[in-house]
Amino acid sequence: MKLRTIALVLTLAAVVQPSLADDKTTGKDVGRKVEDAGKAIGGYTIAQRDEAIRVAQKALKDMDAQLNRMEKKVGAEWDKMDSAARKDAHATMGALRKQRNDTADWLAKLQKSSAESWDEVKAGFVKSYEGLKNSLAKAGSRS
Repeated sequence: MKLRTIALVLTLAAVVQPSLADDKTTGKDVGRKVEDAGKAIGGYTIAQRDEAIRVAQKALKDMDAQLNRMEKKVGAEWDKMDSAARKDAHATMGALRKQRNDTADWLAKLQKSSAESWDEVKAGFVKSYEGLKNSLAKAGSRS
């Protein structure tokens, strides 16, 4: 049980922190960009909606890249995992994908929001985005 948990944690940690071989962006850079995006989007007014949407789309694209790296790493390690670790990995990835899809739904609402609903929808997107960001960090810290 302990070995299985350690293996899962190491797998997820390795994925959340991309290496320099993957691209020129470091794990710290990704974390900082993700952190900055949530703060930036929360500060945009309705007059800045186009910029807020552009930043939100880029932030979600970065999250998708992180999730894809995690899935590839888990897939590569799948044969080395026992059934309990596989179950944990599958559940974790499923929960992360659901949160990602919820965040994408909020982005769609953000794109369609009126001036009257802007602040409420923007707050919903930021809350969903921050939840996804925190879940990704938690999944990485378990590794």
